[in-house]
Parts: sequence; structure tokens; C-alpha cells
Amino acid sequence: MKRLVLVGYRGTGKTAIGKILAHRFKVPFLDTDTLIETKSGRTIPEIFQTDGEEKFRMLEREVIAGLPTSDVIVSSGGGAILDPRNVEQLRADSTCILLIADAGTISKRITNTSRPALTTLSPDEEIREMLNRRRTSYSRAEDFCVNTSLTTAEQAADKIETVLKHGTLSENDRKESFQWFATILHNDAEREQLRAALIGGGGNNVQTRLLGIAGWPCKHSRGPLLFNQLFSKYHLNYHYTRFEDPAIARIIQIAKSVDAKGLSVTIPFKQDVMAHLDEIDEAARDIGAVNTVVFSCNSTKGYNTDWIGIRKPLEQYKGSRAVILGAGGVAAAAVYALLDLDMDITILNRTPEKARSLADRLGCNWDSWETFSHKNPELVLNATSLGMEPDTSSPLRADQLKKEITIFDLVYTPPVTPLIAAARKIECNTITGTEIFIYQAQEQFRLFFGITVPETVIREILA
Repeated sequence: MKRLVLVGYRGTGKTAIGKILAHRFKVPFLDTDTLIETKSGRTIPEIFQTDGEEKFRMLEREVIAGLPTSDVIVSSGGGAILDPRNVEQLRADSTCILLIADAGTISKRITNTSRPALTTLSPDEEIREMLNRRRTSYSRAEDFCVNTSLTTAEQAADKIETVLKHGTLSENDRKESFQWFATILHNDAEREQLRAALIGGGGNNVQTRLLGIAGWPCKHSRGPLLFNQLFSKYHLNYHYTRFEDPAIARIIQIAKSVDAKGLSVTIPFKQDVMAHLDEIDEAARDIGAVNTVVFSCNSTKGYNTDWIGIRKPLEQYKGSRAVILGAGGVAAAAVYALLDLDMDITILNRTPEKARSLADRLGCNWDSWETFSHKNPELVLNATSLGMEPDTSSPLRADQLKKEITIFDLVYTPPVTPLIAAARKIECNTITGTEIFIYQAQEQFRLFFGITVPETVIREILA
């Protein structure tokens, strides 16, 4: 059988449930904490007391790297998923089940255990604090989630066994969902790949989960190309497709109905999607736009990774004078990124009121579009959709460009926009939208799966 990995905080039932499942499936049960004690010849409290947590985490990495890759059920330590290297190892060719329980239940279950304290807080306060700290890391590491607060170990094992054998969707739900996607996927290969993911076949099974790009339109997105190849590289049982509809409410409804793991959100929904989420990350809230939605344990959380994708290629330009063209969701992410780099920022927009509103909210300068020629910027970012197919016009005329200006076009389809082409013609330094796509997608993948993909890997796929 495929390796089954149980993750979660101590006291959620990993050992008891794991042993029951191992007996049912007639495979070994391995507890990484027990393996660490066997490997070191000491108890975990002794390791913590003598060598500290750092030594324990090193032993944990070694044990996880040496686990069997199939026909086994594994209980991982509660903090193992904090290390991306562990997550990558545990996720490969595995089904990862996150076990959760409320703090009160956990407290009762772990009273009088010998595990060392992780903080100086009281036991109950420590549980609440650690659950809060690790919640995001747990959501990244899970394929499926089971709440054990009100179940016996046998009942929780029943739920997991059902997921393993039948997935989370009925056969009828899968077929009905496919009919919706079939109306928007006009590429035969994409449609057949989705059929295999939803209905079965082609190496997929009932545990295959979906992610996708949410937009109107979103045919231009390179997300399916990138993510599906990354799934293959990291041996993840997922399929990335297109959620294309004029209404974001409909997209969220469909995503929930197919038990999607997450969405990449593009134009025109980065602001509208926020009203449909249970929780919003601090950066996304400050920016006022979400481009990443993670579904975990019946909850939805929104993030913004655009600002990270914008900031990364501009680190060497810290403190520059910058002009941002546009005042939408991408422009807000650009302002947020450039403020983090201590830049002097002016927003220009065709509708000055929008530029002023964004500038007032985030704390920078604004002006009308027509004043660009008087600004003398060192850096210009195009945060409009001009240049994106099918509107392949440039936001600036060739005579407005100067050789000493660095041009960063946040549009990534096509890779060389009319603005980039004109800037290169007069030998400006240019940064293409592919850069933001690489770094924001790298962060998205980490948010979805807890795995840090080297940027070189992403570049090779997109080349």
C-alpha cells in the first residue's frame, strides 16, 4: 500500500490510530519518536536535557529520511513538519493525514506524559500557543484532515480508512463536477487530464485532489504547466487545472464541492475573493488583495504572494525612486514590496482618485498619469494589465523611456511585453514578469504543500 503518514500535535491520537490502521492493513507501524530513541539509545527527554532541541531535530531529520517508502504507517513527531526538508520527505509518494483536536482535549490526553516542555508557559497555555504557532505548518503538510476531539481511536481510524478507499467525494459528485470543468476546458489534453484526476485512471485515484487558477479569463496562466510538473517531481497526488468563471462566488463554491486544496487567484478576483474567506493573512489584509487561497480542515485562508514575487528581484534597488503604473490589486502588492525596500514611491493611474486612495491607504505619493514625464524615476513598475494578451499595448510610449530607467513589467504573458521590448531597444535594464511569477509561485507552493522549491527548478520548467 501507499505510505500513510499521520501528522499533528501530541495528543491528537497518532499512535493509537496508527496502530489500529496498521493492524487493519497488515503493515508495520513506525513512530518517528520511538525510532529516534532507538537510534540514539536515549529517551527524548534525555536528548532534550543533554543536547537540546537542535540535536533532537537533527536526529529526527535522519530518521524521517530513512523511512520505508511504502507498505507502512508512520506517526511523525508533532514538530517534524516545521522543517521543509522533513515535509518533502514525508509527502513523497505518501498520503498525509492531519489529526487535529481542541486544546482542552489534548490537555486531558497528555497529562502526566514525560515529554519535555517546549516553552516556559503553563501546560495548558503551551498547548494553545503551540497549536497557534504550528497551525499554518500543519495545514501545508496535510492531504486530508480528521478531527479527533469527539471520536475514539477506532472511529477516527474508520474515517481515515474511508478516505483512503473512497476519497472525500462521491462518484456522482465527481462526474457532476467534471461536467462544469468540461465547459471551460477547451483543450482536449487538459480535459482528459482532469477527467483522470476527478473520475480516475491515468495513474490517478480517488485520493487525487485538485488545485487551480481562478480568474476570468485565465487561459493565459502558466500555472497548470508549472504546478503539474512540480507534482510529478515531488511525487504529490494532485492535479492543477483552471477555475474560470465570471463570478468568484461560483468558483469558490465549485472549489469547495471538489474538495480543492487551494486556488491561485488572478484578475479580476484578487480583491473580491476576500469576502468569501474565513481568514486573511496580515500582508494580504494590508495590501487589500489575495492571490492565494488555502483550503484546510474546513477553513479557507487567503494570502498574497505577489508582493514577495515583486520584492525578490528588486532587493538591489533598495532606496530607489520608483513609479508604479496602476492602482489595482497588483499595484497594492507592488507598493507593499517597495515600501519594505525603503523606496520613494509615486503611484500613477488613469483614474487619479484610485491612485490617491491607494497612496493614502499605504502611505506613499500619487499623481495623474500625464505627469510621468516629469517624475524622473530610477525604477518603473507596470502594474496594469496593459501588455497582457489579448491587449498587447504598452502603458508608456517609446519617447517616455530613458536608458537609465529600470523597467519591471509585472505582466508575464507574454514573457516579453511591448513595454519590455521598447525598453530593451534603448538598452534600459529590464525585469520581466516571469520573475514575479517564479518567486510568487515558489511561495504559493510552500503555502500549499510546505515544500520549498529551488528557483532553478521553476526556471527549468518554464524555459
